[in-house]
Amino acid sequence: MDKRKTVNYAKYGYIFSIPFVIAYLIFSLYPVLYTVVIGFTDLHGLTMKITDMRLMSNPFQNYIDVLSAKGNGSFRLAFFNTVIMWVCNFIPQLFVSLLLTAWFTDDRTKIKGQGLFKILVYLPNIITAASVAILFQAFLSYPIGPLNAIRSGFLNFFDKIFHFGFDGKTYNFLNNKNFTRGTVSFIQFWMWYGNTMVLLIAGVIGIDPEIFEAAQIDGANRRQTFFRITLPCIRTILLYVLVTSMIGGLNMFDIPQLLNRGGPDGSTATTAMYIYTQAFRNSEYMYNRASAASIIMFVIIMILTVILFYILRDKDEVELRKIRKRERKALKR
Repeated sequence: MDKRKTVNYAKYGYIFSIPFVIAYLIFSLYPVLYTVVIGFTDLHGLTMKITDMRLMSNPFQNYIDVLSAKGNGSFRLAFFNTVIMWVCNFIPQLFVSLLLTAWFTDDRTKIKGQGLFKILVYLPNIITAASVAILFQAFLSYPIGPLNAIRSGFLNFFDKIFHFGFDGKTYNFLNNKNFTRGTVSFIQFWMWYGNTMVLLIAGVIGIDPEIFEAAQIDGANRRQTFFRITLPCIRTILLYVLVTSMIGGLNMFDIPQLLNRGGPDGSTATTAMYIYTQAFRNSEYMYNRASAASIIMFVIIMILTVILFYILRDKDEVELRKIRKRERKALKR
């Protein structure tokens, strides 16, 4: 009889995971739980101690205050700005990424230098958001800046031809609400469409090539192949892209903060900037309201994520699970 000892490798896995678990509990789970607690208290003020905080008479008063405030600097305006800027950057981002994915993964389109094109498309994602925001701020600066110089040059040229009376004044582009929102949306689009494209290409590469060969033999054109085969097969990747983009977009902070500090008139202020302002830039240091706003955003993101999961669910898989469940019940009977 073989009495050799067998090695239990599972315990080594648990041992190696201990540092991560400890770090997660200290730096992730504890702050999240503590944030939830603060949202129901009156903790505010730079010198206020944790032991001094008290539960409010109405536990949801902080949430009511956050949601009921109107005007500049309010959570409502910040949330509206965040949603508008995310939608305006994500729709073209997804469209362009799908277009490039179809272009790069189509075997019938022989593109030379695909690797170079992919690098150039993905390159903006490597640059830090702070660097991009400062670059665009310098480009749009007032009264002297590259865009103002280009504008003045064109207007001077056409003034010599048509004599419409150009006064030579420069224009403050960052003082225009719609233009500033559009700039933030464009920066987000420009930085992230390459990353989205790479994820979608990875999903298409994972599809069995025989499916595309069969479709080509059956006479399917490129449009039919893309909409009838490619898109349904990368549903999971699309869901991942949608959810991660939504989470990132609703937590937008660095670009609008560094570009124009949420201006003009709070038109580019986001929910993340609102939370930061309440906690650290407000003279009263309203940690309780900042925590309440954080929890509200968490709930909103959770609801939207569940909706996306429901919309993009695999209906065939759901139906198959129902059939198997009915079969198991029938067997038990």
